[in-house]
Amino acid sequence: MSAAREYPPPPDVITGRVAWVFGDDFDIDLVVGVENIKSYDADFLRGVVMQAYDPGFADRVRPGDVIVGGRNFGYGHPHYPPMVALRDLGVAAVLAESFSPGFWRGETHNGMPLITVPGIAGAVVTGDALRLDWRTAAVTLDDGRTLRGVPPSDRVVRVIEAGGSLKLLLAEHSRT
Repeated sequence: MSAAREYPPPPDVITGRVAWVFGDDFDIDLVVGVENIKSYDADFLRGVVMQAYDPGFADRVRPGDVIVGGRNFGYGHPHYPPMVALRDLGVAAVLAESFSPGFWRGETHNGMPLITVPGIAGAVVTGDALRLDWRTAAVTLDDGRTLRGVPPSDRVVRVIEAGGSLKLLLAEHSRT
């Protein structure tokens, strides 16, 4: 089993491609398969990520890519292994029409930018290039259009900048 991996905070502006577009009410557990949601082994998860959808997904994703979802993205139980797998591949943010509250809390806690962007699921396809200023929730598409989402609160910005809630709390309460 591989050791837990550290994921640095994202850059101010994320430049990448749309790695995948999910529809409405997507259960995040399906990214690695329900039978694999108890594994936190990033190497194992890389081998099973998106196998039901695109067996070549892990080889295609590059650091800075994002995934896109429709309404209620990540519904179901808030398991972390699917996002461990996606982060390990370099996925830098998730853009969706809306998020399941449990998924949003859990992944924000882990320092992943989750940005609500009305119209995003219908505006992009897999492979499209984009530029995301996650602090302002501005998504600039390859054709020059800019979609405006809901910017994260100041506290969420601090959580993401710190690399997660635990790191932020430790920094806020450490004696320096």
